[in-house]
Amino acid sequence: MECTNSIRERLMQYIQDNHIKHSHFAVTSGINSGTLSRILQGNKPISMNQLIAITAGMGLPEDYFFDDYIDECFSTLISIRRIRPFIFRCADLNRVDCIQHITNRILEDLAYVPVLFEMAEELFDNNKKMAAAVLYRGVCEAEKYQHSERLARCQYRLFLIDQGDNMEKNIRAATQFETYVNRLDETDQLEALKQLSHAFGMAHKWEKVNTLAKEMQRIATIQYELQHRSVRSEEVKKETERPLYYYILYAYLAQATASEKCGDYKRALELVGLYDNGERWVREKDEQAQQIIGQFSEWAIANTYLYRLMSGEVQIINEYADYIATREGEIFIALWHMIQAANIYHFNIDTILERFAGYIPYQSGKAEFGEYKPTIIKEKYVQFLGDLAVYRFVESKDNHSATELMLEGLNLSIAMGSSTILNSCLAIFEKIRDRSEFYEAKQG
Repeated sequence: MECTNSIRERLMQYIQDNHIKHSHFAVTSGINSGTLSRILQGNKPISMNQLIAITAGMGLPEDYFFDDYIDECFSTLISIRRIRPFIFRCADLNRVDCIQHITNRILEDLAYVPVLFEMAEELFDNNKKMAAAVLYRGVCEAEKYQHSERLARCQYRLFLIDQGDNMEKNIRAATQFETYVNRLDETDQLEALKQLSHAFGMAHKWEKVNTLAKEMQRIATIQYELQHRSVRSEEVKKETERPLYYYILYAYLAQATASEKCGDYKRALELVGLYDNGERWVREKDEQAQQIIGQFSEWAIANTYLYRLMSGEVQIINEYADYIATREGEIFIALWHMIQAANIYHFNIDTILERFAGYIPYQSGKAEFGEYKPTIIKEKYVQFLGDLAVYRFVESKDNHSATELMLEGLNLSIAMGSSTILNSCLAIFEKIRDRSEFYEAKQG
């Protein structure tokens, strides 16, 4: 090893410029004096802990030598003992650039792909998503011609990492990952299918949601039967993220939602009956099972009201309002659907809007065993604003309020990067604006 490495050069220069002895710096930095001498002579590679001690002893920012340390990691044979703590510290300090550089060099030897994958998984579990993404992409590139579960898992992780506020980006990530989902272990496929259905649902691709939900139902049902066959029970060792019966119930719920969005309320009501009867076939009787079954039953009641209302049974709206009044986590979504029904069937819901005025805008995004992701809530709120604007415009004849609502919706849709919602908002806004200008001109 040569001693011309810039870390050593700068350390030696620092000692000379400050007229201090090696032994003094050893005490200051906490590095053994003999170890420090061997480092300066180039006879010993620098560990990550020693790098941190040297940097602190020189009074420099912790990541000051990180770019130089990449060369240190490859100064002799590749040393995972040095590379691993370095990557994790880079992740802590958000030095993703250094992780990218070191990943590129490691992958010159494909034997290290499994090691990189294991580090990526640990980073992902520790919520260091951006750092993990660099390693996952490196593994994907190295194994792009392989039909492997590891490649599929990397693509799944990247899909999850890429989910954010930009819906166009979300759907691109979902489309790319979809081709890999069937390569995952079947127990991992269930949660992956659930996440994919969310992404495609946000893009209003309801036929895709229905297809994914049917596949989720098929896999979960097979796995659930295997789990409860005494002769095979020991073979099913890996657990899914949620209980298998949850995915069966959720698959029915997703299919019902897809049917609703396609206007097939009859089929949606039929599917409600399938996720409302969990207590009849779910074998587990513990507290978790009771909670999950109870949650789906509550959704079934609320959705039954919804599908009947959207089918034209407008007389049940007050009963529906009374039901959701005690379920704060569901009020916003229910209110949005009531506005949609009022726009379709042309009836007045001013008293209901006044009753639930405190839930506009929506403040909370979580229900037990069912989370509304921030992106989903933003999307629904934009749509809510558009539908409420139409209601104000048509039913209340309040053009000013309708215009204000649409402007807010336009701003949110632009921030979300959703061209679909943006175009919808623009169309409604233009209609309201033209009517408002005509009204003002007539009044003038």
